[in-house]
Amino acid sequence: MPFRDRTDAGRQLALRLVEWADSGDLVNRLVLALTAAGCPSRPRSRALHAPLDVLVARKIGAPGRPETAVGALVDDEPAVFDRRSLDALELTEDAFDSEVARERDELHRREHVYRGDRPAPDARGRAMVLVDDGLATGLTATAALRHLRRQDPGRLVLAVPVCSPHAAGELRAEADDLVCLEQPGSFRAVGEWYEDFGRLTDTEVVDTLRTFHATA
Repeated sequence: MPFRDRTDAGRQLALRLVEWADSGDLVNRLVLALTAAGCPSRPRSRALHAPLDVLVARKIGAPGRPETAVGALVDDEPAVFDRRSLDALELTEDAFDSEVARERDELHRREHVYRGDRPAPDARGRAMVLVDDGLATGLTATAALRHLRRQDPGRLVLAVPVCSPHAAGELRAEADDLVCLEQPGSFRAVGEWYEDFGRLTDTEVVDTLRTFHATA
C-alpha cells in the first residue's frame, strides 16, 4: 500500500524503530537523514529520543538517464560506482569525471545551506540510524554507509519505508541492521510507493532541521 507522503512514511517507520528505543540496543544514538529526501525524519528521531542531522549524498546518473544511478558520492571521498552498470554501458569511471565534479560542487553547496558553520556530527562510538525515503539501487546509501563506517560508529542502522529486494540484499552487507517496511517484488521506482512524492526544496529541509533543534 502506498504511503501518503514522506511524513506518513516517517511515522510508520518510527513505529517499527520505537521497539529499539528502550531496548538498550542503540546507545548514544543519532538519526541522520540521507540527503533532502530523508529529512522528514522528525517522527523517527523523536521515537528514538535522538538528535537529528543530515548527511548529504549525491547520485551520479547514467548518460541520458539521470534518474538511473550508476554511482554516488559523499563528502570529498571517491565516488562509489556500480561495476555491473558501468560494464553494461561499456564505460569506465573516468567517463564520469565532469559529472562527479558537478555533483560534488552541488553536494558542498547543500551542506553549507543545510548546516551552515555547524560541523558534521561525529559518528565515533555512536549508534547511527541512517534514514531515507526509499532505495532503488541503494548506491547513495552504500556511499553514505561506507562514509560512516570509516568513522568507527558503535552500530550502523539503515532504515527506510520501502526498498527493492536487490538493494536490500546488497545493503545488508554494509549496515549492521536494515529496517525496511516494504520490499515489493514488483519494485520499479521509489516514487510509485508514495501518493505525494514531490521534490523537497532547500528551504523545507532547513526549516525541518531548525524546527527540530528549536523544539529538541
